[in-house]
Amino acid sequence: MSDANQNLKQRVRDFWQANPCGVKFADAEPGTRRFYELVEAHRYATEWHITEAADFAGTSGLKVLEIGCGLGTDGAQFAKAGADYTGVDLTAAAVDLARRRFELYDLPGKFQTADAENLDFADESFDLVYSHGVLHHTPDTARAIGEIHRVLRPRGRAIVMLYHRNSYNYRVNISLLRRAGAQLLKWDNGVRLVHKLTGESLDKLEEYARLLRTQKQSYLTDDEFLSQNTDGPGNPLARVYSRRQAAELFRDYSEVTLKTYFFNKRWLPLLGKLLPPSLESQLAARWGWHLWIYANK
Repeated sequence: MSDANQNLKQRVRDFWQANPCGVKFADAEPGTRRFYELVEAHRYATEWHITEAADFAGTSGLKVLEIGCGLGTDGAQFAKAGADYTGVDLTAAAVDLARRRFELYDLPGKFQTADAENLDFADESFDLVYSHGVLHHTPDTARAIGEIHRVLRPRGRAIVMLYHRNSYNYRVNISLLRRAGAQLLKWDNGVRLVHKLTGESLDKLEEYARLLRTQKQSYLTDDEFLSQNTDGPGNPLARVYSRRQAAELFRDYSEVTLKTYFFNKRWLPLLGKLLPPSLESQLAARWGWHLWIYANK
């Protein structure tokens, strides 16, 4: 790995160590039952498609590896379904919280810190490798996908979610609306106006405003603006992929199916709250932010 990639990966590790994914959705002490209940309720209310898309119920008896276990929310569903579950994450913070969840709910599972680009498992070790919203944050995504192929058994399956380039969130929300809103963040009244229009927290908007003031040239570049406006200010790396690009990443697999989900109504100013679930699903199937790749070895 190049020195640049090593440095970038360390920054990624540091960011997620300090900001475990999902913690912000629970107003409770991390590691408590109430904390995990709130995290799970928020996840499956907001991203209600996950249970069907991941097919937790169909994994009984399968040896499952999750890359990027986070707080163990999806991992718990695999374990409850009867999978032989292993969860790995780049950060000790996530591994500790995921392990704690399994202990609290008396669920079987194994955990370890690991780098998705260099997995410490033997060839052909798993029936299913699952990774939701993780591999677009690692410097060498192609290498990580190659590692998944390596540890999958013959006829094993990968289920991976990457951010979708041709989505409403990227093409309209991030590339147009957030860029326009960034100009308002130059003024205190503009920060308050954006807060009122979007509901985004004042603390987060003030951090964006600080970045705009102190790192204007780099902050507004395409790559940096994307990274900062996906998972919060300070996020050092996020990428988006078109269907063609995703298919190319999985070219070594025998069969690849692509589906898009998650049209977050919060990103549709004013009209979002009026959007019926049926129309939301139709929009997500074409313009969804989450590109799910189902790849058979």
